[in-house]
Amino acid sequence: MNSDLYPELAAAGGLAAALEQSAAGRGVDLTVLSGNWGALASARIASSVPEREPLSVHIGAESRWFGVSGWSQGIELITGGTPDLADVVRAGVAWGRGRSLREIRAELPFLRSGERAEAHQRGPGAVVESQWRAMRRRAAEASHFPEFGALVEAAHAEPRLRQLYVFRSHWTLGFSSCTGYPFRTEVAIAPSHGDSPYRVLRHSHTDVISEAATAAEAAELAVAGLPAGLGPAVTGTAAPSDEETWRPVDRSTEATR
Repeated sequence: MNSDLYPELAAAGGLAAALEQSAAGRGVDLTVLSGNWGALASARIASSVPEREPLSVHIGAESRWFGVSGWSQGIELITGGTPDLADVVRAGVAWGRGRSLREIRAELPFLRSGERAEAHQRGPGAVVESQWRAMRRRAAEASHFPEFGALVEAAHAEPRLRQLYVFRSHWTLGFSSCTGYPFRTEVAIAPSHGDSPYRVLRHSHTDVISEAATAAEAAELAVAGLPAGLGPAVTGTAAPSDEETWRPVDRSTEATR
């Protein structure tokens, strides 16, 4: 930690202690927890709302900057950065007390929310629809990889796939029965590339179930591989044993992790 950039953190002995002192000086009650990158450079602010995870806070290395990120049920709802520690305290209070995203953004303009976060407030169906719109936009922009575009459209045309949360990992499409990370991958499809066929997978990059010559055939085979009676994706995340090995990024916010 650069003490010239963060003199109050150096004096307090780290970010968590500095947040506690700043909150106390403003007459605010905050429960500050340890962060994921050590006490000097990171901290978390507890929330009284059960579905909201503690607000994550970390500092910048090259300039004075406090990064803030708030997740709920596997979806990042708010993110942003500020040079003012008092802003972080205010964000922790608003987040912890369950203020709406609109209220938080109005009070603290340095925070922003992405399309997926806004959809989350309307329910899992809205998150699924929003994600499919975003995926179809990305496919349309990937003119250099028409096989991927064909795969996205073929999958979207299948109602049982369309009701699941779709995500992409190295061009492979995964279909999750929950809308939050870690996802529960029910089936996945890798697009054709060069002389290789479309591949239907049990997981994002492993356990090939079948191969197909066309995107439409691959989508049909993926539907056949879904568990019987599987319904629309629900709010929440998979159990830790089902966790994928990569972390998704909401490109509508371009947040830096």
